[in-house]
Amino acid sequence: MADDAPILLQAQDLARHYAVSQGLFKPKAVVKALDGVSFTLKRGRTLAVVGESGCGKSTLARQLTLIEAPSAGSLQIAGLDVATAAKSELKGLRRQVQMVFQNPFASLNPRRTIAATLDEPLLLNTSLGKAERLERIEALAAKVGLRSEHLRRYPHMFSGGQRQRIAIARAMILNPGIVVADEPVSALDLSIQAQILNLFMDLQAEFQTGYVFISHNLSVVEHVADELMVMYLGRAVEIGDKKAIYARPLHPYTQALMSATPALRAADRRQRIVIRGELPSPLNPPSGCAFHKRCPQAEARCAMEQPLLRAVEGRQLACYLVG
Repeated sequence: MADDAPILLQAQDLARHYAVSQGLFKPKAVVKALDGVSFTLKRGRTLAVVGESGCGKSTLARQLTLIEAPSAGSLQIAGLDVATAAKSELKGLRRQVQMVFQNPFASLNPRRTIAATLDEPLLLNTSLGKAERLERIEALAAKVGLRSEHLRRYPHMFSGGQRQRIAIARAMILNPGIVVADEPVSALDLSIQAQILNLFMDLQAEFQTGYVFISHNLSVVEHVADELMVMYLGRAVEIGDKKAIYARPLHPYTQALMSATPALRAADRRQRIVIRGELPSPLNPPSGCAFHKRCPQAEARCAMEQPLLRAVEGRQLACYLVG
């Protein structure tokens, strides 16, 4: 896809904060699960979001799928700001953004046949007749590798990989512009993961869907992403072209993540960088750069000032130590 592809989604300083009770006589604390994230997603491209558990990836997914409203910042989908859009416009936006969850068994209604599961979005969001809906369901089922007789069965009658194919079909049935995939292959066997990733890529090539692919597995991300956003404690620390970041990660946190990624070829293996300590609590984040207490290269300035994203070597980077 060319760089002049239309922008489907644009986030600017997107934030989501939660008030958390600390006890009966204590004031509520604020958890900054998402703390000012900016990025764009273009048609037919995949933005991968990576980071440790607790970095804000799933919170970001809830923002993008309009499950929760942002606490601050702006989110534009198809040119509309979700904060100021009318209810009728929001309904249309929700059709344009669909989600594929980590656990396909938990995300499918066990009491509905596959045909009924795929029919429900069409019934609620389109004016298609029964025959037209069935035609679309059968056509999409074939694209994701399901046969006609599968449509009469229930979720428990399928393997994990087949259930994820059904979940992908449900997400694609309304032909959305954007699909948010939250750890979509982490619950699957390695042999099945490749099949599901290839399915995502085949569907994107045909429908030019934009993907936000959330994962902690950098080996998986390398095969599907066009752009990469590395998050740490609610903020983006490095954003840029996937190939450039994999070839030369600049942020110390990105370097550590990359060094922990297994590689079959000896030439592809990196010197292991060990991150010491645990991810800080979002209730009490450290001053300055949130990574400085675990960073092997940290300097005095890192503990005092919070670095902002800036352009370095063709990417956006939040680090005083580079450039």
